[in-house]
Formats: sequence, structure tokens, C-alpha cells
Amino acid sequence: MNTEAPIAAQGTILVVDDDGSTRRALRVTLSGMGFSVVEAARGEEALSLVRASWFDAVLLDIDMPGMGGIETCRCIRRAIARLPILMLTVLDGEDDKVLALDAGADDYITKPFSPRELLARIQAVLRRAAPAGAADVMEVQGLKLDDSSHRVSAGEREIALGPTEYRLLHFFMTHPERVFSRGQLLDRVWGGNTYVEERTVDVHIRRLRKALEPYTLEGLVQTVRGAGYRFSTRDS
Repeated sequence: MNTEAPIAAQGTILVVDDDGSTRRALRVTLSGMGFSVVEAARGEEALSLVRASWFDAVLLDIDMPGMGGIETCRCIRRAIARLPILMLTVLDGEDDKVLALDAGADDYITKPFSPRELLARIQAVLRRAAPAGAADVMEVQGLKLDDSSHRVSAGEREIALGPTEYRLLHFFMTHPERVFSRGQLLDRVWGGNTYVEERTVDVHIRRLRKALEPYTLEGLVQTVRGAGYRFSTRDS
């Protein structure tokens, strides 16, 4: 694999492949493009990582021992509905591609591939995953969310958020003044194929408010009795 590529992008990519040499080659290639890279050798490890951390995309090998690439793709898609997933494989048959896409993959890349093709495919799925009309940087009453660097801050102080709280805040800030039921938030933030109870939303709303409380910003996330939640600068 040719590892020479211009620095042309940024973000964090999770590379999932049981072959160490392939992971190292992808790390060099992606790092040269400006991406940060996290590696996983097994599907189970990848699933734990996406549940605990934020990634901009996943490069997932289709042929792995244990939890294979197809099952891993399904599990990641259930856990994080809008996380872009690109399947990597030496198989190029139509049935293999259909199987990967049916499992929830956003794209399918056949090995070997060039760095230029890889970068173009990654950028394409990242563009599709971005909310329509969403800005990289949003700011409301001193609360700033920079989606390009995945940072949330109040003034000069950075606010530490878990991955689910970040997705919640990002969704709220891109949909201000609208009321969303727990079911709607589960569908839009967690994904329609995620099997969790509606009270899970309440737990993460409390965590988000707790993170905002030291900056007296918790009032931006409002409870609308009998209806759900909204993000608003007006008094509830």
C-alpha cells in the first residue's frame, strides 16, 4: 500500500483489523492525511471503543475472527446510528457488497486501494453524515461547540462531555427552540435501531445538565412537562 498522501483532512478514525501490519499501514496513511487514528484488533474491542469515545468514522475489515466485520458493523450501527462505517475487504463480489451495505455500512472499499481513493471515500461519508446546514462552530450564550475539533467550552474553559452527552448537545444546538419527546431523541440521537428504554434519555439529560451547571448554563436544556425536552435561551 502506498502511504504517501498530502495532509488534507482531520478527525479521528477507528481502524478495526485483526492484521497488525494492515493496521500500521493504515495508521501511517491516515496520519499523513491529518487524521488521528485509534486501532482495534477485534470486533468486540471496537464496539467497546465506540461506546466510550467519539470517532468521526470507522474503517472496518470484513473478515475477522470472533465477531466478524458484518456483525461488528451491525452492533456499531445499533450503538451509534450516525457513525460513518467503511468496510475494507479483499472480496469484491456483488453479494459481499450487498451484505456489507445491508449490515449498515456507508461504503465498501476493496483492497488494495490508493490513499487518494481512501481519502475521497472518507470525505464523502463524512459529508453525508454532517447535519444539513450545520456549522462547524456554534455558540449560544457563551456555550461554544466546535464540531471540527469536538470541543465544548464556556468562555476559555473546556467542558468535558461523554460521547452521548456531546451528541445530545450537538443535536439540541442544531435544533433550538423545538420540543423533542424522549422517543424522538432516542431516534435522532441514539438511532432508530437502538434498543434502550426512554428513561435512558433522562439519565443523559441529567449528565449534560450537571456538566453545564458549573457555568450556569444548565438552564439551556429545559424540561417541557408532558412533552419532552428543548434547548432554549428563553425562560422555561
